[in-house]
Amino acid sequence: MRWLGFLVSTAVLLAGCATQQTDSALQAQETSLQAKTLAASSSSAASRPARISRGIQQTHAVIRVYFGTDRKPMSSSDPARAFGSQKAGGITYGNIDISIPREHRMGALERPSIWRLEFRPDPEKHLVLLSLNQQDKTQFFSEVLKRSRAGERPKAFVFIHGYNVSFEKAAKRTAQISYDLGFEGAPIFYSWPSHGTLPGYRNDEKTVEESEPLIKQFLSDIAHRLDKEEIYLIAHSMGNRPTTRALASLLTEKPGLRSRFKEIILMAPDIDAKVFKNEIAPRLVAPGQRITLYASSEDIALKGSKVLHKGQRLGDSSPQITVISGIESIDASNVDTSLLGHSYYADASSVLSDLFEVFRDKGAARSRSQLTRIPLSSGEFFRFRTQKLQTPRVADAD
Repeated sequence: MRWLGFLVSTAVLLAGCATQQTDSALQAQETSLQAKTLAASSSSAASRPARISRGIQQTHAVIRVYFGTDRKPMSSSDPARAFGSQKAGGITYGNIDISIPREHRMGALERPSIWRLEFRPDPEKHLVLLSLNQQDKTQFFSEVLKRSRAGERPKAFVFIHGYNVSFEKAAKRTAQISYDLGFEGAPIFYSWPSHGTLPGYRNDEKTVEESEPLIKQFLSDIAHRLDKEEIYLIAHSMGNRPTTRALASLLTEKPGLRSRFKEIILMAPDIDAKVFKNEIAPRLVAPGQRITLYASSEDIALKGSKVLHKGQRLGDSSPQITVISGIESIDASNVDTSLLGHSYYADASSVLSDLFEVFRDKGAARSRSQLTRIPLSSGEFFRFRTQKLQTPRVADAD
């Protein structure tokens, strides 16, 4: 029976980090953040994405995102298949134009559905990679600098994805986050060679570890070259492993770069909680360094990972949420918008709303509108005001 439980948990885990929402869940998310985003967009022309028009109506927006990847380039002319799951020897740079349909729903990655008799991608209805341009390093950073300084304040965010994510999916997610938040600045992602398949978890674990030195190089270049920008770093799921280790190493070697990172955001991190507390956090945490952890007790994918690794994951707040001095821990247990509840960072309006305030420098968690502070004898954590579940037990760093 223990083997049966292990297999069930493993199967749940292999259902992946990349999940799709139901229409009913999507329709329930949008109102408050949509209003905030539109208000911010109307106050600054730079926050409004360029749109393509056909006739009188505007049919879809086009978002340009920037990428670095150590995936091996493919021979396909289709931008969605430009990079595969094999590892390259170095980093390839470039930009991608991605369509956002006029009827886009907050948090969604619209794609063709046979249930709607849609058999091919259509920019008027779906997120589609329209074009991809590879660039040398100098061209890449020249364009990123120009884009990052187009708004009122120089800004960029860097997104590093998790397990079971293709290059195409990473690009779309970056565009969706940028569009939904009305982000002013340069949206950037780094794509390591995830196999992008449900059974590929163990392979992805090996690959993501091998990509750590190049991720460190990429973050170092970002920090050195974007010297006037506010840089927001977002790592999701398994992507937290190389990101946190690479960043801890980089900031230990070059502490002067700490001020370059406005906020370090750890979303549903699939990393051993004890290893993070004892080995990584001491090198990341520093006075003035803002680090936010989003965790959930409803994250079934991380529960499966806990079974596989025989240890609690940092992003799993069940049975206890991890609290570490110098890191703001946020319980997102009530934000479950998909089967696994593992992509709540991009699929749930409450988390997007909180990120909206983070990107607009509304301050620490205690001053942001979506969160309630939960005081402890040894610290504090936060939860979303819509929380209906019981307050989880708390594991302090000491």
